[in-house]
Amino acid sequence: MESKMRIAVCDDEQAIADLVGQLLVEAGFAPTVFYAAPDLLACQADDPFDLVILDIMMPGMDGFACCRELRRTSSVPIIFLTAKDEEVDKVVGFELGADDYVVKPFKPRELVARVRARLRRATSNDVASEDGPGMLECCGIALDESAYTATLHGEALSLTPKEFAILACLMRDQGRPVASRDLFESVWGEIANAQSNNTVMVHIRHLRKKLAAVDSSQEFVETVWGVGYKLG
Repeated sequence: MESKMRIAVCDDEQAIADLVGQLLVEAGFAPTVFYAAPDLLACQADDPFDLVILDIMMPGMDGFACCRELRRTSSVPIIFLTAKDEEVDKVVGFELGADDYVVKPFKPRELVARVRARLRRATSNDVASEDGPGMLECCGIALDESAYTATLHGEALSLTPKEFAILACLMRDQGRPVASRDLFESVWGEIANAQSNNTVMVHIRHLRKKLAAVDSSQEFVETVWGVGYKLG
């Protein structure tokens, strides 16, 4: 799988971008290195990548803006690789649709492991869609896992892959609480860690906003304190 995976690396610090590119080559991937976000976006539009590694602090168009543009048309896995280590930056990154957040200085083996994990998760999502697991309905929400569509009261919801997967997990349990840890391990395909609850919370917050934009009369995703979340 990995020899066929095309990965974009974008960082205005050329030494870091080239280093990441070399690490990916050694790991069996096919990286393309960019030093400016607009160049990455232009290439992605013509020939989409399988995963994007993105710095935040870049002149002209920063990583947040680039991520926002990518998410307008693509569900490609995005990993932020940045020196910005404040919690607020991580929250913004995840709310914009990033799949992972790695802080510099990074450990090469860990970065490669995260890349592999994101690609595995993306591949498993594709297989699930091809198998056509069917329709889920609850609380006025209809979710078609085979067609990768979701609606509320018949109005289409524009969800990121993580938001879609979280909603599907909650709908499968039909109103029963789902632990935050279980959501993380199911959606992210990784063992839960100290940051898992916050990661899930950020995506739940974004999901709630999209549901409320269609119907603000009720809270569809309820917090069950000390446990996790459920559909109301």
